[in-house]
Amino acid sequence: MKRVIVGLSGGVDSSVAAYLLKEQGYEVIGLFMKNWHDDSVTISDECPWLEDSNDAMLVADKLGIPFQTVDLSAQYKDRIVDYMFNEYEKGRTPNPDVLCNREIKFDVFMDIAMDLGADYVATGHYCRKDSITKDGKEVHRLLAGVDNNKDQSYFLCQLSQEQLSKALFPIGELTKPEVRDIAKAQDLITAEKKDSQGLCFIGKVRLPEFLQQQLKPKEGVIVEVDAALDVYTKEQPAFTSKENELEFLAQKPKYALADGKIVGQHQGAHYFTKGQRKGLAVGGTKEPLFVIETDVEENIIYTGQGKHHPGLLRNVLFVSNEELHWVREDLALADGETMEVMARIRYRQPLEKATLHKVTSGLYVEFANKQSAITEGQFVAWYTDEELIGSGVIS
Repeated sequence: MKRVIVGLSGGVDSSVAAYLLKEQGYEVIGLFMKNWHDDSVTISDECPWLEDSNDAMLVADKLGIPFQTVDLSAQYKDRIVDYMFNEYEKGRTPNPDVLCNREIKFDVFMDIAMDLGADYVATGHYCRKDSITKDGKEVHRLLAGVDNNKDQSYFLCQLSQEQLSKALFPIGELTKPEVRDIAKAQDLITAEKKDSQGLCFIGKVRLPEFLQQQLKPKEGVIVEVDAALDVYTKEQPAFTSKENELEFLAQKPKYALADGKIVGQHQGAHYFTKGQRKGLAVGGTKEPLFVIETDVEENIIYTGQGKHHPGLLRNVLFVSNEELHWVREDLALADGETMEVMARIRYRQPLEKATLHKVTSGLYVEFANKQSAITEGQFVAWYTDEELIGSGVIS
């Protein structure tokens, strides 16, 4: 009998995952990860992890499976929280959920599970896995979940073949309503529970305040840049090669104070991210202002009116070799090769047509259409059909 450790988070998805595995004849053990200690930055008075671990315990009890809690807050702080601060300080926007899957759930947590004699680790992600044989070797494929509204393959875009080989995603074939129906039919306490928001497992954290504990506020100016600025209209030079052209198109405009007019004040450029429109507190513009660039060195936020402002739109991005990851190592491009894919630069974004261009220093992703708010530090993930084959950090 194969043993599976399920990461029970206290939500409906992982509860149903545990139930399905038990039905399939696995020996199932539920494990709750505690990843956070500091309750001073959570928004609500009730302590979310306490309530969640209690719900997870009640589900395990109902299903008749063993249950325990593991405290991973030290590793979480090292690998996720510190990484977030470093990225924000560099003026990049991290994606803690993708990292949490790579570094915590399918690494630290997986090691614990293997120490407990597990054959597999399972989570309540809306994605699927299958395996094919290629050149006599088993290759694991990460596939989108059947529920288009909930597909979470993007969050797993950094997993390796090794991690995938030991992963199970029991609810990937189901839609969210079907998952809730199963939970109701089994009378699981989590059946009606709302989906959690916020950092994975921390609960509802106020991000700016959470960051302010480490990153000191410093007042700066908000500048509005006109859409007619010459940097947007300058002619493209003649390119000697495709790589030259990609390099040119991947560059973001550089702004200076003189490029616009000062329209407000802010408390720190590192609290803002590209594409953001809430929290600027600047009124009186015809269309809402969006952040088009943050300059953490000079502590200036550059903004533009409306979501079609040219400062938001670009169709080429770059991923350096150090931050390039192939889920399907066997499909990795060699220098000079290209590949047609579908790609997304954020969770829940519809897939867009793109071409990958491998060059010596990394990989260019060239989209057929301009993308809004390509943000350094976020992940770009690419697919062929419904299979996620690789990803990288936007540099």
